[in-house]
Amino acid sequence: MLIGTQFVSLTIDKNDLYELQAHAAEAAQLMKLLSNTNRLMIMCSLVGAELSVGELNSMTQLSQSALSQHLACLRKSRLVTTRRDAQTIYYRLAGTEAIQVISVLKSIYCPDLES
Repeated sequence: MLIGTQFVSLTIDKNDLYELQAHAAEAAQLMKLLSNTNRLMIMCSLVGAELSVGELNSMTQLSQSALSQHLACLRKSRLVTTRRDAQTIYYRLAGTEAIQVISVLKSIYCPDLES
């Protein structure tokens, strides 16, 4: 398999394949959620940060309504969690799976960005 400019050898034995199959639906759901450009950018914005809806809105090209729909989808899937401070709602990533996938995507598509 070619990743970037390097070939990576990847072999999966039969026992690993059974383990992968047990988690395939979960992995496919994560990939489906991240396959939307807007949700991917929201998730990337939240890596290492807790941001308010207003901050996220200023970082995206989305209307507030569209942003709210994407955030609701991510909340429902438990990829993000919220914290309320008075009338402001803050979002942050929940769990590490999405962060790990985003890290791999960054290393493939944006290798020159600082970590």
